[in-house]
Amino acid sequence: MEALRKLEQLQRTLTFMESRNFVSSSTPDSNRFIANLILLLLQPCGELNFDTKCHLISECLPKISVSFLEEASEWVSLETDERDYQEIDIPPDKKDCFSLQINHDEVAMVGLEAMERANSTLEDFCRSYFMFHGMDINSPNMIFKYFPVLEFTESYIYQLDGSNEKLLTIPTEGGLADEFEKGKYQGWAETFSNMLEKDPLRPLLNVLEQRRLLTERIREELKSGEEYWALERKLCRALICKMEISLEDVMRAIHLKSFDYRVLNLLLYQLRGQEVNDLHMEFLSVSEFLVEISDDLMVSIIYSTPR
Repeated sequence: MEALRKLEQLQRTLTFMESRNFVSSSTPDSNRFIANLILLLLQPCGELNFDTKCHLISECLPKISVSFLEEASEWVSLETDERDYQEIDIPPDKKDCFSLQINHDEVAMVGLEAMERANSTLEDFCRSYFMFHGMDINSPNMIFKYFPVLEFTESYIYQLDGSNEKLLTIPTEGGLADEFEKGKYQGWAETFSNMLEKDPLRPLLNVLEQRRLLTERIREELKSGEEYWALERKLCRALICKMEISLEDVMRAIHLKSFDYRVLNLLLYQLRGQEVNDLHMEFLSVSEFLVEISDDLMVSIIYSTPR
């Protein structure tokens, strides 16, 4: 729901601007640009306060010109292209193997960024859920015995979640959407869209099945994840288009959001060769639901408090 929260923050900022007669023009894109700039200034940055940030903007703004931005755009694009498309030097005797790995749709792989993002969830899971399995959080042997499977699974989920968030940034209507379709990122958008629509969890399911860890309940929880991502896209696009949002969809999304915790919990039962404790699962499901509501309320309070 991170993308949904960002859209909510943007909408709150636009409403605030209107209430202060701060709307720069009748152009939605112009107002959105100013709103994003305000949100950037509100973000914490080391020890900088609002006064210091305003002085920095006043000092640097005269130095920013069209030519400066064009040069910066080329510089950033060049750096990105070099990272994304740099040819990899592969030994001749390894090329077939390497090609097989990266072109095979059924191979499950995770990136370092996804592993880093999954870290906080895994730490929270270990601290909050191990006690229900009679496991000692202070025992390294106990943690690392099961950690590889738990980490790989959560990282794979975070990787798909990141792709879903990137898909949410793609314009779907208006002139901006038309320009986007003509842009160089059209293939990028289609890649993410196809990945999320064509059984994106299949590679992970294959890994779990090969290790005899896949159960029907785990499969169902992972399907809940796909439903959650679809709801997230639906809700975010409704916000962007200023359409009515269904309360039923919101509540359903909140309930589904913690599907990864339930997957990890069910996996831990499988890894330990134990029967699932349905009473624990029901209690934790209610707890997860309340935590999600609490988190959303806290974010809402923070961004509605006058500064």
